[in-house]
Amino acid sequence: MTRVLVASPRATVRARLEAVVGAGRELRLVAGPPGASLARQVETLRPDVVLLDLDGRRLETVAAELPDPVPTALVVLADAPRRLRADQAVERGLARAVLPRDAASGEILAAIDAVVAGLVVLHPEALGPRPRRGAWPARVAADPAQPLTAREIEVLAMLAEGLGNKIIAARLGISSHTAKYHVASILAKLGAGSRTEAVTVGMRRGLVVI
Repeated sequence: MTRVLVASPRATVRARLEAVVGAGRELRLVAGPPGASLARQVETLRPDVVLLDLDGRRLETVAAELPDPVPTALVVLADAPRRLRADQAVERGLARAVLPRDAASGEILAAIDAVVAGLVVLHPEALGPRPRRGAWPARVAADPAQPLTAREIEVLAMLAEGLGNKIIAARLGISSHTAKYHVASILAKLGAGSRTEAVTVGMRRGLVVI
């Protein structure tokens, strides 16, 4: 069960985000006493993830309240993710995920699942202008320095069976969001542009046998 702390200076926003977290199948909402600082809540509750609403504040200012390095994964909601320089925030260890404040519930839950799985989530709005239709690269470069984890090899074997995310999730006892991000991580590590290509590369490397 993933422990999630919601932090926002606005009670209405905090209530909405707590409702989103409460709807997560594998999430447990934790909350400190009213008026407690973020640092105090993190120290006392030790959440796995902090869902942080910046509400116009600077990320550096909020993160400065926490120990260095930040002891928990921050999923940040920002008014202007692009101006936040999300890639730099991730590189500096200030955040694991950056989303717009109006992100849908599904996007927020998927981001939480992703950071728990060890991934980084950057919303398209945090990466600059969207390229023209069809201009996104079909594949990414393989990263040989990042070998597949034991769980990813399990997922790869299920991809070889032609299974979808929901069935993979059911077999492994995880959420479909987590299954989705395991698949995304596999594609990135193998430099594959599709599930079929990932299985083919996996076979060549001896990671999966059909």
